[in-house]
Amino acid sequence: MTAPKPQPGILDIAPYKGGEAAVPGVARVHKLSSNETPMGPSPKAMAVFQKLATELHRYPDGGVETLREALAAQYGIPVDNIVCSNGSDEMISLICAAYVGAGDEVVYSQYGFMMYPIATMARGATPVVAKEKNFTADVDALLAAVTPKTRVVFLTNPNNPTGTYISASELRRLREGLPAGVLLVVDAAYAEYVSRNDYSNGMELVAERDDTMVLRTFSKIYGLAALRLGWAYAPANVVAVLNRVRGPFNVNAAAQAAGAAALQDTAWLDKSRAHNDAELARVSAALRGIGIEVVPSVANFLLMHFPGGAEQVKGADAALRRKGLILRGMGGYGLPDCLRLSIGTVEEDDMVIAALTAFMKG
Repeated sequence: MTAPKPQPGILDIAPYKGGEAAVPGVARVHKLSSNETPMGPSPKAMAVFQKLATELHRYPDGGVETLREALAAQYGIPVDNIVCSNGSDEMISLICAAYVGAGDEVVYSQYGFMMYPIATMARGATPVVAKEKNFTADVDALLAAVTPKTRVVFLTNPNNPTGTYISASELRRLREGLPAGVLLVVDAAYAEYVSRNDYSNGMELVAERDDTMVLRTFSKIYGLAALRLGWAYAPANVVAVLNRVRGPFNVNAAAQAAGAAALQDTAWLDKSRAHNDAELARVSAALRGIGIEVVPSVANFLLMHFPGGAEQVKGADAALRRKGLILRGMGGYGLPDCLRLSIGTVEEDDMVIAALTAFMKG
C-alpha cells in the first residue's frame, strides 16, 4: 500500500503543543501554563452563552454582523474593516494562505508566537527569525531580515513568552522601513493589559495605510479561550482577500454572542486588569527576592530565568508539579533555562512563590 504524500515541508513542521492541564497522580491542579485569565469570563458573557443551548441546530451568522458592529462601536473603527476568526490562530493561517506561497519568506521576532513558522511552513514558505535584544523585538534586526522574498512580517506586541513590547515610535519606524508590498501584521493579543504611555496596539497605522493589519483576541483578558474568538482590523483590500479564504461559518454562534456581551462589561474588564496589575508586580518582586530573574512584563505572564540553567528548571518544574502547579517550559522557544508563569489567583500565586522559595533554598 502507498500512503498519500503531504506537500513538501509539511513533515518538517513541529506540531504546536498547548500548555498542559493535568499532572499524573495529582487530584487538584492549577493550570498556569496558557496565559488564561484567573478571573474567568464576564458573567454577562456566560449568561448569553447559556441561553444559546436551545439554538444549537441553527447555523451562526456567517457575516458576524452583531459582533463586528460591537467591535466597531467599541474602538471607533469602520465595521467593514473588521474580520472575525476562530481564534487568532485561524487568522494567522488565513493570512499565510492568502499572501504566502512556495519560495516566499515570512519574518518574525526570535521569541515570537510558534504559530507563525507553523502557518508559514504549511504554505511551503520559509520562516525567517530576527534576533531580539534583551528579550525585546529589535526593529533593526527585523528590517535586516527582510529580502525581496519577504511577503509578511509578524510582530507580537506585547510579545509572548517574554512580556516585553516595543514603543509606538519603534512600531512606526518598523512599518516605514519595510518595503512596499510587505504586509505587517501586529499581533496585539495582550494589548488590554498594557498601560504604558508609549505603547500602541498599531491600530492607527491601519487607518493610515493599506499594508498593515492588527490581530486581537477574546482568549486572554476576556476569558473566552474555550470559544476560540479572534478578530482583525485591516484595510479594505486585506479584508476583501481574507473574506475570500475564510470559511463561511468560521465563528460559532456562542462565540459571537459571548464576545459581544463581554465587550459591554467594562467593569469586569477593569477588575481583571486591576488584579493582573497588582499580582504582576507582587509576584515579580517575590521571585526576584528568591534569586529568580524575571523579565519585566506588561502582559499577564512572567518569563523566569533560573540561575542554575536547564537542570535547575527541571527540578523546579518537578517541585511545582508535586504541588499541582503547572507552568510552561520554554525549551521549544530556545529558552531551556526558563519557565513561564501565567498570573493566577492570589492563592495560586502564593502557592507558586512558596513552592519556588522552598526549592531555591534547597
